[in-house]
Amino acid sequence: MTLTELRYIVALAQENNFSRAAERCSVSQPTLSVAIARLEDELGVQLFERGKGFVSPSLVGSQLVAQAQTALDEVEKIRQIALRGRDQLEGPLRLGVIHTIGPYLLPKLIHALKDVAPSMPLLIEENMTANLADMLRDNDIDVAILALPFNLPGVVTRALYDEVFKVIVPVGHDWEKETHIAPENVAGDEVLLLKAGNCFRDQVLGACPQVSSPETDVRLGHSIGTIRCMVASGLGVSVLPESALQHPYNNDMIRAIPFTDPQPSRRVALAWRVGFVRPKAIDALLEAVRRLDSPACQLVL
Repeated sequence: MTLTELRYIVALAQENNFSRAAERCSVSQPTLSVAIARLEDELGVQLFERGKGFVSPSLVGSQLVAQAQTALDEVEKIRQIALRGRDQLEGPLRLGVIHTIGPYLLPKLIHALKDVAPSMPLLIEENMTANLADMLRDNDIDVAILALPFNLPGVVTRALYDEVFKVIVPVGHDWEKETHIAPENVAGDEVLLLKAGNCFRDQVLGACPQVSSPETDVRLGHSIGTIRCMVASGLGVSVLPESALQHPYNNDMIRAIPFTDPQPSRRVALAWRVGFVRPKAIDALLEAVRRLDSPACQLVL
């Protein structure tokens, strides 16, 4: 049984005439007749009642024709899916992003991507780096935006932008009037950090080694937003990426102070599997990032 034979019996059932059915299928009448007879032999049932000047599906033939039409409809769906798949910018793209980047990058990125690839909406997964690595490996997401270093076999990365860190203090703090803060001075006060397992926490500890000294009283927060509120409430000082201090996230209750040069920073990158079948989708994301208008993002791509 072939798809061609199924098309033949559907056409014959609808036309009730061998000549018209053959013309509809762009074959000769003998070709169509022989194919249907061969299918009847294969199935062991007579699909059509034939008489002088008429042809009509038998009872079992009507049932089989209905099923054949369903099969042909499903095949057409497969063809349409394949046709859409030829356009790599058609259909959703599953994007993973870490918590300390997502809220500050995605609004502008999504807006820019609508201009670059309007038929490619993003399905967002916000999570920690370790979890995104597993999801990327297991094909649960297509690409991820995260901070370097990031090493995973079978995954390639492309640097997007650099982002500096700044010290934030509550209004009225002794450092409020300082123009710059040395990384080694971020110690000896109540320092607020993200909880363990967050890559930004590790980057802050790397940039400000005195934070982890026994003399430093470290308090923990679940998110950058929580830490920002804790600092505004006078509970301590912290270090945040510059994007988390831009409008609408800045407020009059905190002061952001640059570090001394060289300023600690992080490099944000795009990561995807080596065999990802939609490279044009990657190009579209990269182009959207290039269009970002943010003082916090120093593009490197």
